[in-house]
Amino acid sequence: MIKMDVHTRETRSYNMSRIKNKNTKPEETVRKYLFGRGMRYRKNDKRLPGHPDIVLPKYKTVVFVNGCFWHMHENCRYFKWPENNAEFWKKKLEGNKKRDVENIKRLSEAGWKVIVVWECELKKQNRTERLDKLYFEIVNQ
Repeated sequence: MIKMDVHTRETRSYNMSRIKNKNTKPEETVRKYLFGRGMRYRKNDKRLPGHPDIVLPKYKTVVFVNGCFWHMHENCRYFKWPENNAEFWKKKLEGNKKRDVENIKRLSEAGWKVIVVWECELKKQNRTERLDKLYFEIVNQ
């Protein structure tokens, strides 16, 4: 059964084209918090697998700030399989997940501590607790 989208094909295409892959609001939230705690970092370092969103060389730590939809956050209320064009989305999202696993493995093997922060963890009710936890994950090796 094919469900109809609430948007026209052109509108949906335009909406999807406006989604950013870096410098997203969740990333900016995490970066501002870390900077406020005195931490200095690099953004999207192309020399590392997966181009981590935040690289903290002093702590040999990288942080990925993942969107729940794009990275298939399991058991998350913000991840739902799209009903339209299901085969395309299945291939796309499972490819993202596979690539994430491979990048994390490569970074870990190279001696980097890898931390993933999910978009849903940065919602208002959880934000402070998650950011404090992130800080302590970084400094307590």
